Amino acid sequence: MRLLVYGAGVLGSLLAVRMHEAGHDVALLARGERLAALRRHGIQLAEGDSPIVRRVPVPVVEDPADGYDLIAVLVRAHQVDPVLESVAGLHGDVLFLHAWAAGAEPLGAVIGHERVLLGFPTGGGTMDGDVVRHRANRFVTRRVPMPIGEPGGRDSPRLERIVRMFRTAGINARAEPRMDAWLRTHAAFAVPLGQAVAAAGGPAALAGDPAAVRGMIRRMRQNLAALPTPPVPRGFAAVRTLPDGVLVPVIRRFLRSPTATQSGLSNTSPATEAAELDRLAEQLRAQRKAR
Repeated sequence: MRLLVYGAGVLGSLLAVRMHEAGHDVALLARGERLAALRRHGIQLAEGDSPIVRRVPVPVVEDPADGYDLIAVLVRAHQVDPVLESVAGLHGDVLFLHAWAAGAEPLGAVIGHERVLLGFPTGGGTMDGDVVRHRANRFVTRRVPMPIGEPGGRDSPRLERIVRMFRTAGINARAEPRMDAWLRTHAAFAVPLGQAVAAAGGPAALAGDPAAVRGMIRRMRQNLAALPTPPVPRGFAAVRTLPDGVLVPVIRRFLRSPTATQSGLSNTSPATEAAELDRLAEQLRAQRKAR
């Protein structure tokens, strides 16, 4: 299976490296300064704060083209529209691996409904110039599998092939029959969390403000109550019932942990982060109106 990874940030770079080193036929799409750096040095990786930088010569391309069996899109929600336009005339399935609360319909309306799959990446890290700093084996953790699903939750041979392909590369992928609900649940949490982190000036600063954390939890509960389907995974429904006295300390510990930074909080420019959160919030509002 020929794979094109569309998006050369942290997650796209990590996925491309993993697939390349497993022997799969993969190319990474990049543009501008990122493309030039990749052509000069390959994908540069470092674990955590290590001074050791590893270079992986993954093939890179500037524009999408036919000939790929699967295009894995790893961009932010507000960057999806130009991606759709660029792959609309191509063949092959398209797996959207990013935050998205609008379901498959607007994606399929542009590129063809039969081409769309949904998922969410479980890797994490930061960009240090052209170097991707990441946690060792973050993509292969068995505690947090990478969910992938067909719109509507059906099983299909292609879903089985894609999950199997990722697993042969050591990526803990799994088929998720409720992928639409999974992504809506993620957005219900991610939007209040991202907005609160930005307003506070970072995860650690938010952790130091219990009142702001309580306000964030209240907005999460409002989002969950407005979802058209039960939360997925079901454990997230506990946010609606657990008291603040339990949730606030747990969330404050998370915000102080390295995981908060590695998960992408405060790793991007404020404008980029705000644009994505605005798009996700808009999608959640549209879901509420459609109920």
